[in-house]
Amino acid sequence: MVNQSPWADIDSKKCHSQVNYDLHIHTTASDGVLTPEQVVYRAYELNLTGLAVTDHDTVDGLAWAQDYIHDNQLPLDFIPGIEMNTELEGYEIHILGYFIDPKQEKLCCQLEQIKWARLERAERMVKKLRGMGMMIDMTRVQEIAIEELIARPHIARALIEKGYISCEREAFDRFIGKGRPAYVPRYKFEPQTAIELIRDAGGASVLAHPGLLHNDRIVEMVIEMGAQGLEVYYPEHSPGLISKYLELCRRKNLLVTGGSDYHGTAGISHCYELGTWGVNCELVNQLKRHINRKK
Repeated sequence: MVNQSPWADIDSKKCHSQVNYDLHIHTTASDGVLTPEQVVYRAYELNLTGLAVTDHDTVDGLAWAQDYIHDNQLPLDFIPGIEMNTELEGYEIHILGYFIDPKQEKLCCQLEQIKWARLERAERMVKKLRGMGMMIDMTRVQEIAIEELIARPHIARALIEKGYISCEREAFDRFIGKGRPAYVPRYKFEPQTAIELIRDAGGASVLAHPGLLHNDRIVEMVIEMGAQGLEVYYPEHSPGLISKYLELCRRKNLLVTGGSDYHGTAGISHCYELGTWGVNCELVNQLKRHINRKK
């Protein structure tokens, strides 16, 4: 919890009037379709002030992005981040971490476990799909993933490539979503574990897209576990939800973040353009002040 109110001198009505930072971006290190370098260059083309790369359960893309900015002397403020997939009472809960140390030992050990668990899960899903007559190959799924971490969208893209489905959403709705015939439960750990790992890595933890949970009690539980902020500005949050979460952040002195959840081009499950959602410099400065107080 933030000790001093982060809302001092912040005009919430202006927080989304101009997007300077997109704080929720995925690359090929997890389930995005652009490399870290391509994502960075796209942010530069859009004249963003800065960005956070927040790949699912991996930090492998952070060094590539940071080095590209440095080597090309791009005027971008880079925030090292992550999005950790957790579960609580049957709800899939994503915890964003900002300003993490990607080399922190406990975090790296946990991510290594997750990587191998994801591989085993993908192999079991592919086996189920093949048993249903969809002859996709695990080797091809790994090629689509590019990096070592494998996610369900990579399986969906293999199905699209073979012509079994037309889009990622169809793959989830018919085959690999929860409760569907080729679904395999994922490696489970609770939000509190992710929050503690992010804290120990020097970062700030934020509950991603709380509106997608459709459960205020679960949101409150994650806050009580120690989440330090909410992703208020998100493409699928209505104006009413944004107002509600801003008020919640005021009452509980929480950090406020926002981002596009960018994964790449249209036709995949997340198709919001980079930089279309995010926050202005004031809210990023609020986040930085919080991190600096922890040091």
